[in-house]
Amino acid sequence: GKTEHSFILCRGGLAERLCRLQNRERSAISFWRHQCISDDKTPSDKSGVLIVKILEIFEECTIQVAICQQLEQSPATLPPEDAVINAEEPILKVLFTRETAAHLKSRPQDVIHIYPPWQKLLLQNADVPVIMNTYFSQKVLLSEHSEAREKTYGLTKMPIRKNVISLAQTFRLDDLDDKLHQEHSDNQVACAPQIRNNGDSKQHPLALSAVNDSLLEMVESQGAVGWREVQVRVVIQRVYCLPARGGCRSHTQGNKPLLSNGGMFCRLCLLVQDAYGMFSEVQLQALSSTDDVEQYCRRWEGKSCCLAGMKVLQRTTRGRALGLFSLIDSLWPPVVPLKVPGQSQDSEMMTTNLPPPSFCYILTVQSGEIHVEVDEEEQISNLYQPPAVHGLKEILRIDGCNERCSFWAQVLYQRLQTKHNVPVDQRDILLFVTDSTLQNVVHGIPKVVAVSVTASCVLSTEIREALSAGSRLVFFKDALWGNGRIICVERTVLLLQKPLLCLAAGADLSELTGPVRLDELDSTTQASSICALRGTVVGVNESTAFSWPTCDRCGNGKLELCPQDGDLLYCNQCSEVVTTPVLKMQLEVFLSCPSRSQSTVKVKVWHEIRVALFALLTRLLFLQTYEVQSVLGKEVGLLSCYVHSVTSHPNCVALEEIVLL
Repeated sequence: GKTEHSFILCRGGLAERLCRLQNRERSAISFWRHQCISDDKTPSDKSGVLIVKILEIFEECTIQVAICQQLEQSPATLPPEDAVINAEEPILKVLFTRETAAHLKSRPQDVIHIYPPWQKLLLQNADVPVIMNTYFSQKVLLSEHSEAREKTYGLTKMPIRKNVISLAQTFRLDDLDDKLHQEHSDNQVACAPQIRNNGDSKQHPLALSAVNDSLLEMVESQGAVGWREVQVRVVIQRVYCLPARGGCRSHTQGNKPLLSNGGMFCRLCLLVQDAYGMFSEVQLQALSSTDDVEQYCRRWEGKSCCLAGMKVLQRTTRGRALGLFSLIDSLWPPVVPLKVPGQSQDSEMMTTNLPPPSFCYILTVQSGEIHVEVDEEEQISNLYQPPAVHGLKEILRIDGCNERCSFWAQVLYQRLQTKHNVPVDQRDILLFVTDSTLQNVVHGIPKVVAVSVTASCVLSTEIREALSAGSRLVFFKDALWGNGRIICVERTVLLLQKPLLCLAAGADLSELTGPVRLDELDSTTQASSICALRGTVVGVNESTAFSWPTCDRCGNGKLELCPQDGDLLYCNQCSEVVTTPVLKMQLEVFLSCPSRSQSTVKVKVWHEIRVALFALLTRLLFLQTYEVQSVLGKEVGLLSCYVHSVTSHPNCVALEEIVLL
C-alpha cells in the first residue's frame, strides 16, 4: 500500500512498523524481478512453483482476479495457447495486486509461474480455491511464437472488465434503489461542452454501463486513472467558470482553446454531490462564450446527472482549497438525510449529523469520452440547496469569516483598482452597491457597501457590458464575506437575472424606488469608499488645474489637428472632424466641512463645457486668468465623491468627484 507522507508516524508504533515492512516487501520484490532478468528470465529453483494458465481476467476493488487452470508442469516447447490441459486439472482464482498486474501485463491463455510464498485460501460455500500473496510471479514465454505474440499485443492495452461492487451489496442491504441501475431514458441530453466518442454513434456509451451512487466508492474501485465502463449518479449543486491555471493565449485542451476572459482562460465547472454527501468538482471543457454560464446555471443546477469517462485530477483538502470548501460548507448540512455507508437505509438510520467533508476530488474529463449526462426534464432533486438570498444589512451582521453569501443589489459605481506592473484585465474591480435594506437604515449601518471583484472571478461579457452601460441590478451568487468585506472570488457568479430557485431567507428584496442616498463624509469615513460631501470652498490649487478637449461623440480625449485644415480638430476613433468638442476641466479645491472640522478636505472636481470650436482656443488660452475669487467662499452641495485616502498625520482627506451610474 501507499503511505501518506503528510503524516508523522509515532516512533516505534504499529504504523511505523507497518511502513518499514512494506518498504522491505517492495525492495524484496524489486530485487527478485531484477534477479529474474539477470538469470535469463527464469529462476533456477522450481520447488514450490505454482504453474497456472489464465482463462479469464477481470478487476474487482482494484484487485485483478484471474480465473486460471492449474498445470502440472509448464510445456517445454509449445506456445502457451497450444498447451494440452487435462480437464481434471483444478480451477483456481488467482489475485494479483495492481502493481503485479501492471508488471505481468497478462492476457487469457498466458502461462504464469507463481513462486513461494504464495498462499491458498479455501472459502466456505465456494468450490474454487483463492491464491493470494502472488507478488513473486512471472509470465513465461516459451518460444519465438510467444515472443512475437507478446510484442504484437504489447502495443495495445487490453481492456479488462471491472466489476463494481456497491457498498449496498457489500453490506447486503435490502432496500437498494433499483432506479439507479436502470438505463437512462432517451430524453437525456449530453453536456454541450464535450468531445464525443469516436465509436459507434448508434449506441450510447453510457446506456450499457452500471450506475453507482457513491463518488468515493467509484474513485477507490476504479482508481485515479479514470473510469469508462461505469458511471456515478450525482446532483449538480453549482455551475460556474474557473480560470485555467497558468493560462496563456496558446493554451489549449485537446483541439479546443480554453475560453479567454480578458486575457485569462476559463473552463466550465460543476460542483456535484452524491447520495452519501460527498462533493466533487468536475472540470469540463471550454465554452464558446462566458454568457453560456447563465443558461447552464438555469438549466442544470438542481438536476441529477451521470458522470462517466472521468479521471481524478487532484485530491484536495480543506487546508489547500479554502475557497472550494467555503462553498461546500455553505451547502452543509444537507437538507435531506444522507445514505450512510455500511448501515441500513431505513429512514430512522439516515442522519444529517455528519461532520462536513474534509477532502474533495477534483475530476476532469478524459479526451474522447462522453462524460456528463443531465436529465433536464427531471424534477429538481431534494438534495439540491439553492442559494439563500439575504439583504445586505443582514450580511453585514454576520459574525463568521469566509462565509458564502448571495444577494441582489444595485450597482452605483465601479472603479478599477490601481496596481503597478499588473495588466488592466487582471486587476481587481471595486463595485459599490446598495439595496433597500441599507437605504432604509437611519444610523449604524452604511447605506452603500463595496464589493471587491478579484481577477479570479470570471465575469461574463454581458455583465461587463451592463456594468459599463449604467446602474443595473445584479445578482451576486456565492460571494465571500469575512473581515468586514464582501469579495467575489473563484466560484462566485454574477448574473443579471435572479435564479428561478432561490431562498429569500426572510430578506426584504424589494427594488429601490426613490433616489439613492450616500453616507455623508464624517469621522468614520474610510479610504476606498464613496460618500456625499458638502462644505465651503476655502482654497484652490491653481498649479494642478488643467483642461483638454474631447470628442463629443465617443469621448476620446486625444484629439489631433486635422491634416487638411490645421484650424480644425480630428478624432482618430471616429475618423471625423470634431466641430463642437467638449471641454473638460479638472480643478483641485479645498473645503471646510462641518463634519470633519479638524481635517483638510481636498477634492478633485471635474467640469464639462460644450463649446463651439471658435471659442475653444480662447478658453484654453485664458484659462489661467480664471478668477479664483469667483470660487472662494461658495457653498458646495451634496457631491458624490470617491475617497482616495484618509490620513491622520497630516489630518487630511483626499476625494474625487464621481458620477454615479
